[in-house]
Amino acid sequence: MLRFMPVGDSMTIGSAGEHTWRYRLWQHLCESYGGPFTFVGPREELYDKAAGEPTSLAYADPRFPRAHLAGWGEGWLHMAPLIGGAVREHRADVLLVSLGLIDLGFYTNAEQTTENVRAFIAAAREARPRIRMVLLPVIPNIRTVSDVPFAAQVDLFNVLLAKTVADLDEPRSPLLLASPPAGYELDGDTYDGTHPNASGEHRIAGAFAAAMWEAWGIGQAYAAGTD
Repeated sequence: MLRFMPVGDSMTIGSAGEHTWRYRLWQHLCESYGGPFTFVGPREELYDKAAGEPTSLAYADPRFPRAHLAGWGEGWLHMAPLIGGAVREHRADVLLVSLGLIDLGFYTNAEQTTENVRAFIAAAREARPRIRMVLLPVIPNIRTVSDVPFAAQVDLFNVLLAKTVADLDEPRSPLLLASPPAGYELDGDTYDGTHPNASGEHRIAGAFAAAMWEAWGIGQAYAAGTD
């Protein structure tokens, strides 16, 4: 049984009524991966915007393994202290990580965020030495259009993330840097300039799927959808 753990911020946890990219990737793997697999993690909830808390289970389609480690407003800063315990408890084999926008927007600069990436990777490996990780670069959001210093920090962090993956990759615990979601556009793939709509969910799922297929032979090429 291959155990995937999605780790991320608001784009990963999703909010009430959404499918989430986690669901889109699960659909893809059901059709393309030949062995047993599941999603694991300490959380299942979606974010409830009305309540302002992650208390909803109102997925657009709840019939999939909904476990994850994602939080609205959480970043590398928040996940680095949690990942070791989560990996150990849920015996994750592959981490699918999309973090950084929150860090750069509110908490840490690009260099500080990179240090938290390194702490995250070290903690995950300490808990499970053969764990694999797929890391998604930060997807620029609407703020990067008008906030030039913020956009520069996003660009710098993505460069540093690539260097970190290259530095820390090792055969026993491989790291993959996924390519940015192909064709991703703020107008067409988000509902508010940040959070993915159905098209955006497919593109993010596709980025993770492509990385695993090309590097590890897991699944196959992603068949894009828009529903």
